[in-house]
Amino acid sequence: MAHSFYVKAIWDPEASVWYSESDIPGLVLQTDTLEEFEDLIRHFAPDLLASNLDIHEPVAIRFEASRQLDLVAA
Repeated sequence: MAHSFYVKAIWDPEASVWYSESDIPGLVLQTDTLEEFEDLIRHFAPDLLASNLDIHEPVAIRFEASRQLDLVAA
């Protein structure tokens, strides 16, 4: 695997959705759950990599999720 990419799911507490940050051209996601987010990566990333970057081989995609928790100390 010569190519590697990343997709990050970032939680938006005001909208209550996960949205994407990625270096895959054209990949813009917004979902209610991380499971759905990962499903959409698997669905859309291969076609976007093929059509936008002419990649037709297996690639590594690093998937991360980020969410801030605001807590009150006891």
